[in-house]
Amino acid sequence: MAKILAVDDSPSMRKLVSMTLRHGGHDVITADDGVDALEFAKNESVNIVVTDLHMPNMNGIALVRELRNLEHYKYIPILFLTTETSIEMKKEGKSVGATGWIVKPFNSEKLLETVAKVLA
Repeated sequence: MAKILAVDDSPSMRKLVSMTLRHGGHDVITADDGVDALEFAKNESVNIVVTDLHMPNMNGIALVRELRNLEHYKYIPILFLTTETSIEMKKEGKSVGATGWIVKPFNSEKLLETVAKVLA
């Protein structure tokens, strides 16, 4: 069981991701956007972060960049779960420290498999 921070500005997507991850036996903390997630991360650690890319206040790229500046998040796996498919955005995500990229709509089994893979 992993402690996972799930970040998405869509309440329905947060609920769907949380339910999927909890069904897989994980403990899930949710955040509404990058600002909310960063505030949580400054004081708490998790085993993995799953974040959307396009969010108000602080997008996923900025969030990953800021998380990588926190000592206790330097090596934590960070996955993007987003509708974005452009190669340029994937490259930018990787350049700021993202571990992987999953495109929405997502398959529940694939999400759980990917989480297990990056945690192994």
